[in-house]
Amino acid sequence: MARWLHNFVLSHAKRESPRVEGVVEAEEEREGKSYGVRLRLGDRLLPPPDQPPLELTYQEVAEGKASFAWCEALAGRIRGLARELLDTQPGQPSKSA
Repeated sequence: MARWLHNFVLSHAKRESPRVEGVVEAEEEREGKSYGVRLRLGDRLLPPPDQPPLELTYQEVAEGKASFAWCEALAGRIRGLARELLDTQPGQPSKSA
């Protein structure tokens, strides 16, 4: 399940920019229970390390990956995070400016 989620996150993040990477936390106390999702651009993470990641339970992913609506909603969340990460890139003007 973790591999499927990582590939899904990576695929949708890279649709916004090939430089954005997906990070799926699934080890230790999370193993078989939940996943934490963050996006990385260079040395920056979103959500940042001092904030909780996007949380998904194992059950939610197992059931949701077969649902087009769930996948579409998660893809939207991932792409939104990727755009936010790109918009706040240091040394770059904001796209909203």
